[in-house]
Amino acid sequence: MVGCLASVYPLDMNFLNHAIPYLDRPVLAAATGVPDWLSVVDRKIRARSRLAEPFLDHHDPMLREVALGIIRHHQDDRWFHGTEAFVQTNFQFAMELRDLLPGDAGFRPTFVGHILIEMFLDGIAIRRQPDFAKRYYQAISDAGPSDIQRCVNRITGRPTDGLAPVLDRFLETQFIYDYLDSDRLLFRLNQVMRRVRLEPLPSSLLGWLPEAEKVVESRRDELLALTDATKTA
Repeated sequence: MVGCLASVYPLDMNFLNHAIPYLDRPVLAAATGVPDWLSVVDRKIRARSRLAEPFLDHHDPMLREVALGIIRHHQDDRWFHGTEAFVQTNFQFAMELRDLLPGDAGFRPTFVGHILIEMFLDGIAIRRQPDFAKRYYQAISDAGPSDIQRCVNRITGRPTDGLAPVLDRFLETQFIYDYLDSDRLLFRLNQVMRRVRLEPLPSSLLGWLPEAEKVVESRRDELLALTDATKTA
């Protein structure tokens, strides 16, 4: 089922920043990635907040944490994608990409800008605090892919045996570290492009990527200034 690296790539790429507030709670930190991982396993299976909410008071503490992680993921996404900083930065990148990719005025520049903002934010987090990525991957390992799968199956009511292998592969590749290098980041980004059946991006973008990352870093606090209510578990 997991035959190539592209198969572990969902369409949202900010795994680390979803998890950082909860790294002292491994199951919760790991579970913030569940909605995106399920988009790889089976797009018909959705980890929705309304499905998770009934499990917040469950007697099984792992089910409670996985449910909370799913809810936090959706809360973060609603806030993040609606911020003025995200909308403005995504628009700026789309315009710049259209200039860099002659004839490409369609969906691809906006999509690429969206994904790059999320990749850059995770890379910036690692540069600022190198142990974040290590702690994140350790959290997933400690939580246990099979146990996460068990809880997700219970919450969604749509059993799958494909989630644990995807998490095993996610742990093996540790591709978040590749966001620190422009060549590797472009390689990973093109894996996403293949996944959504879009043309790969050319190597001519390599000179632009560091400048684009500086834009995201300059707006990092605006992009990630989650409310206290969102951060509080």
